[in-house]
Amino acid sequence: MSIEKAQIPGGPMSGLVASAVEYMIDAGQRSVLFLDIMRRRGDQYREHVAQTAPHVLQYSAELIMDGRKLDDPVNYALVRIIPPANVEIDMNRRPFVVIDPRAGHGPGIGGFKADSEIGVAMKAGHPCYFIGFLPDPMPGQTIERIARAEAIFIEEVIERHPDADGKPCVIGNCQAGWALMILASLRPELFGPLIIAGAPLAYWAGVHGKYPMRYSGGLLGGSWLTALTSDLGAGKFDGAWLVQNFENQNPSNTLWTKQYNVYSKVDTEADRYLEFERWWGGHVNLNAEEIQFIVDELFVGNNLAAGKIEMSDGQRVDLRSIRSPIVVFCSKGDNITPPQQALDWILDCYADVDEIRAYGQTIVYTVHESIGHLGIFVSGGIAKKEHAEFSGNIDLIDVLPPGLYEATFEAKGKETASSDLVVGQWVMRCEARTLDDIRAMGGNSPEDERRFATAKRVSEINLKAYQKFLQPWIKGMVTPKMAEWAHNMHPLRLQYELFSSRNPYMATVKSLAEKAEEERKPVAADNPFLAFQEQISKQIVHALDSWRDSQEALSEAIFLSVYGSPALQAAVGIDPASAPSQRREMTAEHRVMLERRIAELKSRIGEGGLREAALRALLYVGSARGMVDERSIEALRQVRRDHAGARMTLPEFKMLVREQFFMLLLDRAAALAAIPRMLPDDVNLRRGAFEAIEKVLSASEDVTGERAKRLRQVAGLFGLDISEPSETASNVAPFDPRAKAS
Repeated sequence: MSIEKAQIPGGPMSGLVASAVEYMIDAGQRSVLFLDIMRRRGDQYREHVAQTAPHVLQYSAELIMDGRKLDDPVNYALVRIIPPANVEIDMNRRPFVVIDPRAGHGPGIGGFKADSEIGVAMKAGHPCYFIGFLPDPMPGQTIERIARAEAIFIEEVIERHPDADGKPCVIGNCQAGWALMILASLRPELFGPLIIAGAPLAYWAGVHGKYPMRYSGGLLGGSWLTALTSDLGAGKFDGAWLVQNFENQNPSNTLWTKQYNVYSKVDTEADRYLEFERWWGGHVNLNAEEIQFIVDELFVGNNLAAGKIEMSDGQRVDLRSIRSPIVVFCSKGDNITPPQQALDWILDCYADVDEIRAYGQTIVYTVHESIGHLGIFVSGGIAKKEHAEFSGNIDLIDVLPPGLYEATFEAKGKETASSDLVVGQWVMRCEARTLDDIRAMGGNSPEDERRFATAKRVSEINLKAYQKFLQPWIKGMVTPKMAEWAHNMHPLRLQYELFSSRNPYMATVKSLAEKAEEERKPVAADNPFLAFQEQISKQIVHALDSWRDSQEALSEAIFLSVYGSPALQAAVGIDPASAPSQRREMTAEHRVMLERRIAELKSRIGEGGLREAALRALLYVGSARGMVDERSIEALRQVRRDHAGARMTLPEFKMLVREQFFMLLLDRAAALAAIPRMLPDDVNLRRGAFEAIEKVLSASEDVTGERAKRLRQVAGLFGLDISEPSETASNVAPFDPRAKAS
């Protein structure tokens, strides 16, 4: 019966044959076009690496400082981003500085798209600067030298904006995040808010069954392999190995999905793919001293949060010394820097939120549900939401009272109250959190901490053995020519070179691709063979993911078993019965300083006038909600704008907020009792101030519950009866924040 149908013109079999022919033509054309895209990628790679200063910035830039010309030269540079013609910059707004990660790739990822960290900051009116780097480090360059150079760059930015409303907001992506935190702890006076995106700061942290990259150092025997790789590179570490580590985390994407996506959408994906590959293939080098510091002190040693990193002048890196607000942006979908590695440094540095406040620190974090590591910096959706909100509300973050907050975002809609006070398309809130909220994300047990401490000791032992017995021999054997050959033969570089036009066979591909372009016949979307192709692709992805999962489970089991051995722990000097902790105690010096500051603030509780009293009252009522909404801050801005003659600088306002907040925290009863004595006799001035407080509090929602109760209490302190309707504006003197009690 089926044979008869096959012989009937227009029957089911003939339709299947037609679909097969259609698919074969399309598949053949796609294959040729895909190979030509690979050729273009190879040629693009060669052009990119041939440049003296390759980057992928989408904006024009003006060189401000060349780090190679400093007294201690580095391969870093500071550039000013020239805004596009349709973007208006307010030179009185605080500048933004983006520091790009030097993690194997070249610079530019923070300005990779119009909807990027740089793009959204300029859209918000901020002048923007970018700190990037050249492919090869300067002789003798170290991580400390880079930090000192970046401090000089930040000083230059500050000098260029003497009238800015705050110190620069600096963004550190990935590896640049921990570098920025180190610098901000050494030179806290230079910085406004810090935005740390996808940056590891607690390197041992994580949960079982996820994020196995943290086991890599232990499974390889520690950092001796890093030293060997640098020695084989004649003193330079090839950043392509760091990129290879990243690729190995997701073999289905590396080996199949990335290429298949181009092949299956060959008519539309070429430009996007080539744009990304231009950055992805721009591998850079690090000096041996740089990468050894990174691995020993950070990845394996986990010394950053523990305060065990010491500079050449004896100064210790203490993250608690940072005085600027810290915004930590991470994602559950990030397998390179999971939330635990981005946030658990807070648990290592502070006992509770009160201790965070005791250091005058403001920490804001937000956790995305699904975005991957690279998406944190380059995803247009992320830039339009989180980064745009951070840029638009950076002053809100800067004046937050000390403590721990989580930034949450709600889409602005027709039902959004006071939508005219919302800067962008999302309503940003900073909600008060405790350390238990971070602990709830999961973390290491004491047994896990012992395992990582053991791996650290093993790494130190192996590194010393390598340096004593093998390193002199390796260094003597490797010549610059051998190092260059190994550099060029790295598999990641070969994949670009082999498909470039240097391969004579690719000339045939180019001519075939031109012909395929002319005769292109895409297959119909409902072609059954296309559906079969998609099914095969899904099976390949599933197989590779299953293989990855099994390998990750095996690596975790090996790490936990080997480094959990009591015998090995005892052999390297770790007590198998101990409960190691990274958490640090407050220093005696800081405790003495804190006690002096507390005594000073308590002695000044009764000082001030209407401005101080109104802000104290606002903080008292607002704290009952446990969050700060951007609409309330915008309403407060409007109050300040309406009384331009009374304008304070942002740093002055920030200091005022902190002082009033701490006075309430130290002795609420005394702070509230002092308010009537701080107020002027003029009832109109008091009523005007109270109405301004009401306006700010009701900007985001009605004042109800505990806030309403406290507002009535404040009304009594102001000598007002709020059961009566407010007087009209014409009968009320304007609220003057400078006003003092006579």
